[in-house]
Amino acid sequence: MQLIILPLAADFEIKNINLSVVDHDHSPYSRELISKITASGYFRLQGYHASLHEAYRLIEQDKADLALEIPSGFERNLIRENEQQLFIAVNAINGTKAGLGGAYLSSILRDYNQDIRMEWIPPTRLQPLPTVEVIPKNRFNPQLNYQFFMVPGILAILLTMVGGFLSALNIVKEKEIGTIEQINVTPIRKHHFILGKLIPFWILGNVVFTLGLVVSWIIYGIFPQGNILAMYGFVWIYLLAVLGFGLLVSTYTETQQQAMFVMFFFMTIFILMGGLFTSIDSMPGWAKWIAALNPVSYLVEVMRMIILKGSGWSDILPHLGTLLAFAVVLNSWAIWNYRKTS
Repeated sequence: MQLIILPLAADFEIKNINLSVVDHDHSPYSRELISKITASGYFRLQGYHASLHEAYRLIEQDKADLALEIPSGFERNLIRENEQQLFIAVNAINGTKAGLGGAYLSSILRDYNQDIRMEWIPPTRLQPLPTVEVIPKNRFNPQLNYQFFMVPGILAILLTMVGGFLSALNIVKEKEIGTIEQINVTPIRKHHFILGKLIPFWILGNVVFTLGLVVSWIIYGIFPQGNILAMYGFVWIYLLAVLGFGLLVSTYTETQQQAMFVMFFFMTIFILMGGLFTSIDSMPGWAKWIAALNPVSYLVEVMRMIILKGSGWSDILPHLGTLLAFAVVLNSWAIWNYRKTS
């Protein structure tokens, strides 16, 4: 259910930005500018206001995100003096919405300025000027569909939560109900005990992952473009790492509440610094070192590489080697830390 709902809601594209307009000019040029802004599809006209003070009041009440003031004499000064200033006030409580809203509006104003320039200057004067035309081509996601970008990452997060939380609560539950003492008096070895706790959740993790791929294909039409066996091979190693981490937490804690709090602490770091919502390349240097110790960041990147980019074994080998090291260290640590005596 989360995989069905979250990609529909998690969208980086900001739309329906509430705009308040203070038009002191009421000229054809000002009306054309406002029409161009509202026709872009990003802005929703909140209304016209007689003064900037009224527009500010709407911003303070969170009913408007931006206020645009068009001064009197806008058309006259634009024609006579070839320039005119506009005033934009941005509600920056939501930094992302403010930044993108201001950027959208500035881009529309630049386009409007270019249209006026093309209208005033005769075409014969523009023809001799050299121009450079840039035609971008978006690789692997041509339409910039955010669902294609979010679904692989969300599937990676869900796989981490299922494997991490269930394994973290496993051994500590035995401690709480007292059955751990009965297990400790048996001749079973520590590594056999850890494997017995790991294998069922490893199988369950693969079932969850397969179900997630089916949902992604049926609901969103997303199907891996690369080597599916390579993707499953990486997930198998990843599950060993994340389950080993959960079992390690379980060996250190005495109650399920302790285990839950510890896993919440690490899960928050895993999600926010895993590259799902923010790019790791844009993080400061110390944060990149933390992300390098975050197994989720490798899974998110590999999922996007295989599903969208069409990568194979050779492309994911460096990530696979790092994750294999995580799996060996965490599971060995969990086996070493598990005590069969009080």
